[in-house]
Amino acid sequence: MKMRPETETDLAEAIATAHGPICVQGGGTRGVTLDGDVLETGGLSGITLYEPGSLTLVAQAGTPLAEIEAALDAEGQRLAFEPMDHRGLLGTSGAPTIGGVVAANVSGPRRVSVGACRDFMLGVRYVDGTGTVVKNGGRVMKNVTGYDLVKLMSGSWGTLGVLTEVSLKVLPKPETAACVMIDGLSDADAVRAMAKALGSPFEVSGAAHIPVGLDGHPVTMLRFEGFAGSVAYRADQVAGLFGDMAVRVERDPDEVAKGWAWVRDVEAFHGQSGDVWRVSCTPTEAAGLAGRIGVEALLYDWGGGLIWARVAEGTDVRARLGAFDGHATLVRGNGQAKFQPDPAPIAALSRGLRAKFDPKGILNTGLMG
Repeated sequence: MKMRPETETDLAEAIATAHGPICVQGGGTRGVTLDGDVLETGGLSGITLYEPGSLTLVAQAGTPLAEIEAALDAEGQRLAFEPMDHRGLLGTSGAPTIGGVVAANVSGPRRVSVGACRDFMLGVRYVDGTGTVVKNGGRVMKNVTGYDLVKLMSGSWGTLGVLTEVSLKVLPKPETAACVMIDGLSDADAVRAMAKALGSPFEVSGAAHIPVGLDGHPVTMLRFEGFAGSVAYRADQVAGLFGDMAVRVERDPDEVAKGWAWVRDVEAFHGQSGDVWRVSCTPTEAAGLAGRIGVEALLYDWGGGLIWARVAEGTDVRARLGAFDGHATLVRGNGQAKFQPDPAPIAALSRGLRAKFDPKGILNTGLMG
């Protein structure tokens, strides 16, 4: 059975009267299939408030991401956390929604400099597992007492409640962008180079390394965004830090945008066979961890704090990694748990939260353990 409520009231009634599991879906772009009736949020669509002067946008959860980005672009603004489009990587269709972005805390390369999706959340409305409508947060950044349900819902994957509306802080688009590229570095040297750039005072907004770039050779990418004079100065200063290496600077903002969309959406893995894993780790450990995996293809983002790995189907990446400071998520593949099991104390806390928010145990059952 498939449900597509058109109002928050209808969604609340559907959950309140449900007696079995519900599989919550936004645009269906993540390819997640679970037991139970499918509940689509696409019927709850539309931007309900946009105040460019206040850098604030409020939209219903089923609003297509493209609609939001178009509205922001018309005012010279953007979602600073640079959400990824998973369709090419997963071979799915549909349209990403803002509720799906928030529910999965989808954050792209700029996370290393500005933070994640949850850091730009101002408020949420959602329906919990009892069918109760809950509102938390507001439309401005401020300190409040009590539970921060806004942050809690960001990244909960629909296991605590179904989002109906989100409030976001947005930022102005930069005037221009440039990218310093260093050719031929090993993975370990690239991680050290990214750390050096990110630790400099020159405001790097993206740091990635691809062992096999478009020309078949390693390339390390360092992005700069802002006013033209500042971008030119900062890019030149960082290029100078690596004067003994093969360094070039891309100053065409359109080419820079294409290159970073390629990184953001992991385009190197599109149309390629195998499972895809996403490993979050301490950057200094990244090269060593990648060596344990035995990958077919790699991409490092967030200065080495995020590893995208394409491996042979059925590879148990968690077993190969062993114990490390981080976690491995199966993004594309079957037969294994999507999320890495939490340590016992955190798992107990998570179970307690789910029991409180979803006492019937019906929302995306089994997705997160």
